[in-house]
Amino acid sequence: MVHKANRPTVHDIRAMKARGQKISMLYVTTPEEAAAADAAGIDMLSIEGRFFTPEMREAAGRCFVQVGLPFGGWGKFEGRHLSTAEDYLRAAFHFTAMGGDCFYCAASLDIQKVLCDNHVPVVAHVGLIPSYITWTGWRAVGKTATEARAVWNHVKQLEAIGCFGAELEVVPDRLGAFISQNTPMIMLGMGAGPGADAQYLFAEDVLGCTDGHKPRHAKTYRNFAAEYARLQAERIAAFREFVADVNTGAYPQPQHNVAMPAEEFDAFTAGLAT
Repeated sequence: MVHKANRPTVHDIRAMKARGQKISMLYVTTPEEAAAADAAGIDMLSIEGRFFTPEMREAAGRCFVQVGLPFGGWGKFEGRHLSTAEDYLRAAFHFTAMGGDCFYCAASLDIQKVLCDNHVPVVAHVGLIPSYITWTGWRAVGKTATEARAVWNHVKQLEAIGCFGAELEVVPDRLGAFISQNTPMIMLGMGAGPGADAQYLFAEDVLGCTDGHKPRHAKTYRNFAAEYARLQAERIAAFREFVADVNTGAYPQPQHNVAMPAEEFDAFTAGLAT
């Protein structure tokens, strides 16, 4: 396991922004994805709390890990949904002890402020916010001057309470660049154009894990969906061959069985007669 002292810190990520260094970021859900990200040199990982375990932290290696704190109807911590600032603080401290480096929190400003006041590195969310989607619909946010100002005002509110960064999702590229250049927060761009501090994608989109809808900003580098389909066909074929072997008696064969010396079996059956 990579010692914590050898992993990037909030200070290091801020220094990357100050240098104008681009930051790569992936959302992952498995230790295999986390380990691959570390081996590939990905800078930051986003891992939901429900997936974050000591095994995931070890697999993530030198990656800076953002842990997603459960919000609303998704995910639970200690068997319950988080609702109060104390709930969120307890969860953040728990995941800090496990090796989390910063924490995504989509709760209200007052809850986010409590986390910030307790020196928890908080990543908020601006632009298209999935947990608030009923207010905007699934669309780009900030294409008009009025909406752009609302996004900017939200950023300034987050700055004021001490947030470390924010996911900047599906906003016009010009707005994404302007915000990133004019805030000390780390802006993690997902469909926010090349001017965002980080470029953030889901591993499932990068790997082409699904055949369904992909967002405009997603880029697929491999076709895992086809590989998964091939593997599933191979599973079915193998299971059918097993069924056929069972039905014909081809399985099990002698090498699959446990042998018993004939004299021992004879002694066993003879003993049943007494």
